[in-house]
Amino acid sequence: MAKNKEEKTNVMRILDQKKIPYTARFYEESEGPEGTREYGVHIAQTLGQDPARGFKTLVARGASGGIYVFEVPAAENLDLKKAARAAGEKSVELLHVAEINAVTGYIRGGCSPVGMKKAYPVIFHQTALDYETIYISGGRIGAQVEAAPGDLIRLLRAQTADIIANKA
Repeated sequence: MAKNKEEKTNVMRILDQKKIPYTARFYEESEGPEGTREYGVHIAQTLGQDPARGFKTLVARGASGGIYVFEVPAAENLDLKKAARAAGEKSVELLHVAEINAVTGYIRGGCSPVGMKKAYPVIFHQTALDYETIYISGGRIGAQVEAAPGDLIRLLRAQTADIIANKA
């Protein structure tokens, strides 16, 4: 039996359970350009969204061994030094693709800060607060949720910081 593309994800169930308003957005999986930055912008454009409001999830390991989740605008790159400073670590490095599922329970391209296997520290780029709503992964490729950043930050006990690389 084929899965319904618009079937609720665990992310959506958690938001429902916590009574956090959101709008589910679905899109057809496509190859899109290589790299998370280009792909995130491609998805935003496909859905007619402002890429600055679409946040991608990046997972990193600190020098202490701790796991951290960073939410950055789709068109931006994470600055590892700024991210380490925000996390209170000497340094951080992104997890290898092969580790993402084991650590988070999600696959690359469908990783959401909501509903990971464990509650890791989450840091949103500070621009999330500039918008009434933002888009994050819905927990699988082809799904995203639009919600108020304040609601997501409270749910995840997240913080905000300047964690993106400056444009040259």
